Parts: sequence; structure tokens; C-alpha cells
Amino acid sequence: MSETLVFYSELDPFEQWRGLLAPLLPGVRIVRSCDEVVDPASVRYALVWKPPVGFFARFPNLQLVINLGAGVDSLVGRGDLPDVPITRLSDPDMARMMAGYVLFAVLRYARDIPAFERAQRERRWHYLHPREPSSIRVGVLGLGELGARAAQELARQGFSVRGWSRSPKVLEGIPCCAGQEALPAFLASSDILVVMLPLTPQTRGLLDAERLAMLPPGCCLINVSRGPVVDQAALTAALASGHIAEATLDVFDREPLPPEDPLWGMDNVLITPHLASVALPASAAEQIAANVARVREGREVQHRVDPVRGY
Repeated sequence: MSETLVFYSELDPFEQWRGLLAPLLPGVRIVRSCDEVVDPASVRYALVWKPPVGFFARFPNLQLVINLGAGVDSLVGRGDLPDVPITRLSDPDMARMMAGYVLFAVLRYARDIPAFERAQRERRWHYLHPREPSSIRVGVLGLGELGARAAQELARQGFSVRGWSRSPKVLEGIPCCAGQEALPAFLASSDILVVMLPLTPQTRGLLDAERLAMLPPGCCLINVSRGPVVDQAALTAALASGHIAEATLDVFDREPLPPEDPLWGMDNVLITPHLASVALPASAAEQIAANVARVREGREVQHRVDPVRGY
């Protein structure tokens, strides 16, 4: 029986993915969406990013779901998804891309670039003496594959890096703490906070108004994880009051961020459209093909997601 891989993403380049996957998956028909599926019973694999509700219900023989990214919150707890393995991409190039974005955002604050941008708009020469990186405390909230890589890159640049995770982690040369009881002290010691947690029932709203108030006055916040990890209304209020001096936000409660949202008009906020790290076809196609081969051979897939934990 012929096999089909169905692809769904409103952002990723289908033709590029198909061109790279087709030579690695001989005999597998690769189609763009449900509408192009000739025989729903032939669909064995789904390569997706935020598919709509009901997407999987048409495919009774689905055997593998590959998420086009690291965050799988849009796939966990769905009623239309059968009990099949869900895998996430674990791509060194994605980790490198994320670490580069985080380093850019941290350096932008460490070197006071927003102050110089404002001075330029005012045609005002404004000198601020550069600070030693070791004097700047950077807290990385979340030490998964991407968070650990970003923390290590920041430490390599000489920043005073600390890490927090829900369960204990060990990173060479980086002090790490874990658990809710350690969170207040961790937040209070973060001049720049980098949010890199997955979105799970335990992390949704973790950074509420009370916890944002634990951050040092005048701190900076960078969110490259998921918008709902941070209470967006509380964050907006903290930015308006100056308790949080600056923020770089790649993720939001609603995406795209609505034009009327007050964050757009705040000159202490840098907004990017959820692109800190994206799946790269050239480096991830072989990983996908390898997992398809494992399914065919009845072996355990790599980078499988635990739906109970949400990552």
C-alpha cells in the first residue's frame, strides 16, 4: 500500500521541504494539506506546525506526527490526535539560531543600544561607558536543549549566567537551581531575564504580576518561548511603570499581535514575529526521514514528546 506524508504550516516553505524529503522517502507521496490527500487511509505521517482543530481526524492509519519546531503545545491534549508518537525537531542549526537571537538581545541591553537609538532619534550625542559583561547577571529560565545552548553561549561571552528549571539540571560552569521554591531568589538576581520555558499547564502564567515584581527594578526581559508563559497584561503594566525597563518579545498571547495592542506603541519594547528559531529544511530533513524509517521498522522514534509533561 502506498504511503502519504501530509504537510501543514502557514509559515514554512512546502516546496523546499518536499524537495529535500522526497529523495529520502522513496515511495512516500508528500502533499501540502488535507485537501490534496487522495486516499486518507494512506496517510502514515504528518509534518505540521499548529494544524487546525480536526486536522488529524481524517487519517485512521496515522503512525507518526512530526512537529515543525521545538514547542509542541499546539499538539498536546488535542481530541483529534490518535495515540501515536509525536516528535519534535532537535536540530543543531535551530539551537544555534536561537542562541544567536538570545545573544543579540542580551548584548543589545548590555551595551545600552536602546538608549543610543533614542538619542539618535533626538539628534543627541549620548555617551554611556560600556559595562563589564561579568557585572551583568543574566538569568535563563528554562534549561532544555535550546535554553542550555543559549546559557552556554552567554557564559562564553563573559556574562554572569544563572539557570533555572523545573527539575534539576547540570551545566558546566553555570550555577543552576530548580523548583518553585528557588524561583523568587532566581528572579531577584536577574538583571536580564531570558524566558525559554515550554508552555505546559505548569508554566502557563508562571510569570504573573507577583513574580514579575520579584525582578530587580530596571531589569530587562527577553521572551523567546511562548507568550502565555508570561502574563502579558502584567508585563505591559510593568513596562509602563518602568519596573521592567526594556523587553524583547518574540512571542505573545495572540499571534499575530493585534494592531491595537499597547505593546506596539512602547518605545522600550522590541517586537519580532516569532522567528527567534525556526525549522530549517536543509538540516532537519534527514532527522525526519530517520524517524520515518524507525516507525517502518517498529523501533522507538527519537526526540519523542511526552504528552503528559508537554515537552
